[in-house]
Amino acid sequence: MISEKPVLVIGSTGYVGGRLVPLLLESGYRVRAMGRSLSKLASRSWAQHPLFEMVQGDIQDLESMQNASRGCRAAFYLVHSMVAAGRDFARADRQGAHNMAAAAAHGGMDRIIYLGGLAEAKHHRLSEHLQSRKEVAEILNSGSVPCTDLRAGAILGAGSASFEILRYTVERLPVMLAPKWVQTLNQPIAIRNVLLYLKGCLETDAVLGETFDIGGPDVLSYRRLAEIYAEEAGLPRRRIIPVPFVSPGFSAFLIHQVTPVPAALARPLIEGLRNESVCGDDRIHAVIPQHCYTCREAIRMAMESVRAEKVETCWSDAGCLIPPEWTYCGDADYTGGTILECGYRIGVAADAEAVWEAVERIGGDTGWYFGDLLWQLRGAVDGWAGGVGLRRGRRHPTHLRVGDALDFWRILELDPGRRLLLSAEMKLPGEALFEIRITPRDGETEIDFLSRFVPKGLGGLMYWYALYPAHQWVFEGMLKGLARAVGKPVTSGPRRFTPAIPDTCPPPWRMN
Repeated sequence: MISEKPVLVIGSTGYVGGRLVPLLLESGYRVRAMGRSLSKLASRSWAQHPLFEMVQGDIQDLESMQNASRGCRAAFYLVHSMVAAGRDFARADRQGAHNMAAAAAHGGMDRIIYLGGLAEAKHHRLSEHLQSRKEVAEILNSGSVPCTDLRAGAILGAGSASFEILRYTVERLPVMLAPKWVQTLNQPIAIRNVLLYLKGCLETDAVLGETFDIGGPDVLSYRRLAEIYAEEAGLPRRRIIPVPFVSPGFSAFLIHQVTPVPAALARPLIEGLRNESVCGDDRIHAVIPQHCYTCREAIRMAMESVRAEKVETCWSDAGCLIPPEWTYCGDADYTGGTILECGYRIGVAADAEAVWEAVERIGGDTGWYFGDLLWQLRGAVDGWAGGVGLRRGRRHPTHLRVGDALDFWRILELDPGRRLLLSAEMKLPGEALFEIRITPRDGETEIDFLSRFVPKGLGGLMYWYALYPAHQWVFEGMLKGLARAVGKPVTSGPRRFTPAIPDTCPPPWRMN
């Protein structure tokens, strides 16, 4: 019998959490999701489910964690801080784990369910990433609420970081000079099996306070995994040559250049590959029985999802969605800087719905409607500088949602048919926003492009003014290209416009 008390999911917009929530809702569980951005949570397709509720909170803030935990029966703890906290992720993970243990006790929960890492320090020391995962499990287990630790290795599923690295490297590199870790044994697991194990932990008390290794039926090297992918993709046999002198840092750099996964995320994952990730016991099979997919089956299912454009969640979903205060106020003195702006406008003889359809396809394979080579060059420069580049693309070719990565932008706000606000995630000497507004006016639709930039120091000012002429040229071209994509004639513009100053804030110093 399912309890009337809600289940708290922390990390519900991440790769695993974003798939677990709908599974729990379909199974009849009440779900409460905690996140830093309610708009990001509200954009999910399952946010309108009658059994779903959301609450704002941050794992670094104990009070918000206690508020989110109040009245909940159990919690899924599916977060880690590699992306959000950067090099300081271990400290952030420790604080988050202490807060989770305290909040669970404060809320009277009967269990915490944690998804950890599958590796043990046998002959080699654990990577910092895996050591942090192990430490989080120990902290959660030290509290008064029993914690179930499910330790997984590489998760195979469309959109997972492990699968994307495998997919892009095998498809793009017929010959690979790889580190010695390609010979390391591991036991990957399909995302479907991970989700069923997590759900199963709610349904039996036999898991309370226990640690279980979870993996698929195959124990194989990463080299063999790459060969299986090539076979399933119908590619010629890949030549993988292990060499002893390739460092984790250089491997992460190469992965960053070939795949959408940035070096900052790739490096801790690669360092973890030095450790053998093989299940030490199979007790979980008796406690939560299910069919476990082979690596070949998991890869095949993931490839089918990619081809069908049905990637439910992606590794890039886990991104900070806390916009700077100047986003809303525009008060340069209050926010500590000068806001530089560039606005262009065009009128098109089309209805707003047709224009929005073209706007919603922007980026990814569609491109930005003008200067594709320039965008690719900007993405390449960003990639070589250690930024995310353009290779992340977009989750879906025609549908956007708040929190999605869009090439080297992230969607901060989305008002379908009217407005799209993007935050720059490329390497910049400052903070940048790009906004597209659609306004119906007297038989035509007006399209506004507005770029806003807060420079950091002299370098930021030089960057803005050096590229300002190019921005004007690109904006004009993009607006004309967007009009062509709509298939309707231009009625006015493109022309410059001066953005209105918000009435709610003191007038900032603006340079147009």
